[in-house]
Amino acid sequence: MPYFLQQVLNGLHMGALYALLAFGYALTNGVVRRTNLAYGAVFAFSGQTMILVAVFGWYVLWLTLPATVVLGIVAAFAYAILIGMILARSVFSPLARRTPNAVVTATLGASIVLMELGRIAAETRDFWLPPMLAEPVVFLMADGFRVTLTVIQLMNCALIVLALALATLALARTGFGRSWRAVCDDPRAAAMCGVDVPAVFNGAIVAGGLAAATAGILAALYFGNISFGTGLVFGLKILFVAAVGGYDSPPRAALGAAVFGMAEALWSGYFPIEWRDAAVFAALIVLLVLRPGDGQSHAARP
Repeated sequence: MPYFLQQVLNGLHMGALYALLAFGYALTNGVVRRTNLAYGAVFAFSGQTMILVAVFGWYVLWLTLPATVVLGIVAAFAYAILIGMILARSVFSPLARRTPNAVVTATLGASIVLMELGRIAAETRDFWLPPMLAEPVVFLMADGFRVTLTVIQLMNCALIVLALALATLALARTGFGRSWRAVCDDPRAAAMCGVDVPAVFNGAIVAGGLAAATAGILAALYFGNISFGTGLVFGLKILFVAAVGGYDSPPRAALGAAVFGMAEALWSGYFPIEWRDAAVFAALIVLLVLRPGDGQSHAARP
């Protein structure tokens, strides 16, 4: 039982990261209605940017560790906003009226560009942050086995839960949330009712990018490293997970992603880890096949 509880706690942390990514993806997909293959690259690029800027601040600017980490976080968010604005105005907006394959191809190209930028900036090397807040917090001890999470894991989970709660409340209670739901349902009808559809469209894409950047930063702080190729695997996972949870509801997509993270952790604890990704992708495919269609229109977006 203590070993099982340890795997559950491990799943809570990874599930929280997946939940934040799925929330942002569903937020973007609600207005775009097209597959976004650049989302995972934004996640990895933001995490890697934070690490590279932190390394620069430490070795070149001679900043303290907290100061250089803060500098890296600010730079990562700034780049995430810039990437979100570029994708919204130069990729999604002009291509959303075309066939779905146009957006898929364009976002795949954007993903490759971001991965290559990260690789070139890092000179094809991996940079690592020192362990931070790695002290274990013991939840249970039995027969010499300790059930623990580190301080950074607890901090990440708390920040993600708070961010998801505030974002869900904002979607339910604010004018932007009401406008977002209207644009998701029918952008033309929303425009006729006075909704600034382009502003909502661009805002949702930037907000989704910020969610991916936040997840990338928290993952980099925990793992200490995110390589330029990490985004492809995470992007594919979130694409499948968000589809199972439902693109029409970011909170439901986040809940489905959290369950996925828990299942992944349990597989890692009890079965061969080299088969983990194959098993979870197979399970997601089965769920997608068995899941009834939502009947939503995939009409072109503005």
